[in-house]
Amino acid sequence: MSPRSASVNEELRRRSQQRLLQATVDLVDEYGYEATTLASIADRAGAARGLVSYYFPGKRQLLQSAVHRLMHTELAAALAREPVPTGDDAGRELLARAIDAILGLARDRPRLMRTHMAGILQAEGFIQCAEQQRLAELLRETVVAYGSDDPDTDYRLLRALLMGAVVAVLLPGAPMPTARLRAELFHRYGLDWELGDPPPRSDDAPEPPTAGTPRPTPAPPAGQAGSGAVPDDDADADADGSAVSRT
Repeated sequence: MSPRSASVNEELRRRSQQRLLQATVDLVDEYGYEATTLASIADRAGAARGLVSYYFPGKRQLLQSAVHRLMHTELAAALAREPVPTGDDAGRELLARAIDAILGLARDRPRLMRTHMAGILQAEGFIQCAEQQRLAELLRETVVAYGSDDPDTDYRLLRALLMGAVVAVLLPGAPMPTARLRAELFHRYGLDWELGDPPPRSDDAPEPPTAGTPRPTPAPPAGQAGSGAVPDDDADADADGSAVSRT
């Protein structure tokens, strides 16, 4: 029997990693972070337990990669959903789909996304991995399609707004309705409510603006007007992989 080729071995490794990542999101979603062990993840994935430690340095890193993969696949599916947007308004439809995909995860998988956000807020923050870089690239491509003149800055702003909205949906004791947050984000970017995957309107959701009228960017604080200075967040970009997407 001839040995497997390098390409076959690589494909087997990829499938093993994907099974581990899927098992991680499923178990954390079902039982929570503390109750999910590396051994249970390996068992759910049908993999040898040593493979988990071989591919991932720890449970926190595994969870971040797993959730970033979930976010990437959900976002990719939303952007590619038929009918594929075309024409002058394609970028606005794609941005609406991106917002809905991320808010949908917070709404539909609250335990998983709350655990993920809590991990990001710990000292290690974003853990650079291939899955996060794929997510970053998709979001950056979305702001490009929307018509951004500065995709690097606008990608990071979109990421921050989405993270803030996810936290607001998941905040224990004081959650905000996803429809209200969606309306606020759509208002900022001048998107019609009917774009993307619209939920029923909530009573307190503001009326979306007329198409093509995004909310103006706030003026800089007193003493900074006209300086054109932008805070340097290259270190943050490098940490979460967005620097990779620019190369």
